[in-house]
Amino acid sequence: MITFDLNPHDIVGYLAATLTTASFVPQAILTIKTRDTESLSLGMYSTFTLGVLCWLLYGIHLGDKAIIFSNAITLLLASLILSFKLYNLIHNKKA
Repeated sequence: MITFDLNPHDIVGYLAATLTTASFVPQAILTIKTRDTESLSLGMYSTFTLGVLCWLLYGIHLGDKAIIFSNAITLLLASLILSFKLYNLIHNKKA
């Protein structure tokens, strides 16, 4: 049987993780569908992706599941968008 020992702080953490990760999904879906990265900043996405990686490593260090799960998902999505941006830059496709 699975039990959850969530205190109010954990609930806020999971809610924050869910909302911030969910807010990133529409941009990821749009970019994956259209592969259009012209309006996206390479500097911003590079910095953002590195920041998310740092948050993921920090969450692993703490053993905080909310930080780990949300940043693992966001890192995947941000990495996909960054990959499209770099591909378009390399191939001169309206990057």
